[in-house]
Order: sequence, then structure tokens, then C-alpha cells
Amino acid sequence: MRKLIILMVVVLVWPVVVPAADNNVIAIIVQRNQVTHQMDTAELALIFWRKKLYWVDSKPIQAVNLATDNPIRRQFSQKILGGLPESQTDYWNTMYFHGVSPPHVVTSQEGMLRFVTETAGAIGYIDACKMDDRIKTVAWLTANGTVTTSQPALDCN
Repeated sequence: MRKLIILMVVVLVWPVVVPAADNNVIAIIVQRNQVTHQMDTAELALIFWRKKLYWVDSKPIQAVNLATDNPIRRQFSQKILGGLPESQTDYWNTMYFHGVSPPHVVTSQEGMLRFVTETAGAIGYIDACKMDDRIKTVAWLTANGTVTTSQPALDCN
């Protein structure tokens, strides 16, 4: 009994370790030549729930996600879509029967950069420290969940 009480106390007072990815700034990226406007959380949610399907220039939007176990995907899903990827399974099963497929999935941030660079109308996200000149950033998702169009301070060390 005493061991159980000690174990419970240790668990309750043990510092919570937050994975480093939960503190990342995420860059929401599109092709360099994509016509866009300022985006907010609500619009990003519509795009990644596949409820907004076209850009302002009438090009189809091609949303792309990282794999469900990727910490960047998990952070993005929690802050923009309101839950972890595995909690969205029922939604996507229902949408599939209405003819709407979930966003494409790539396995790495380099894969995300390549997909967005090579796919007309693509939109995705990466760790802001992984940005390069192949893409442009349309919004930033900060560690506290705020979406902004101004680049926040980055600590890429």
C-alpha cells in the first residue's frame, strides 16, 4: 500500500515533459507562385477539413499532411483542427462515403517541401526552421496556437 501511495505522489508531482515539437513554430506553406491572401485559424481548418476546396484563383486546393505520428502533424491538428489525428478517423470515414477524401499524407518534412513545390494548389506545413526558397509561407502557427501572417521570432539552434 505504501509503495502505491509513493508511486501516486511521484506521478502527480513529476514534471510534465512536453516534446520539443510542441514548442515549434509551424510555417504554413504553398507554392511560390500561388495566389493567396491572409489566412486565419478558421480558414486553415476549412482547408484541412476539406470544406474549402478552391483558392481565390479557382485552382483546386491540394491539402497535405505529415504522417499521423509526426509531432508537427500532432501539434498542427490540435491547434488548427481541435484534436489529435486519431480522433478524426470517424469524420474522414463519413466524408469518404460522401466522396471527399482526406488530405494527402507525406512521411517527412522534405517530402512536404517537394509535394508543395511540385503540386499546383498545394498547401502544407513544416517546422518553420526547415523553410527554404522553394516555397512561400502564408501563415505561421506559434507554439501557443496563434495563427499570424507576420513571421515570429524563430530559435533554429
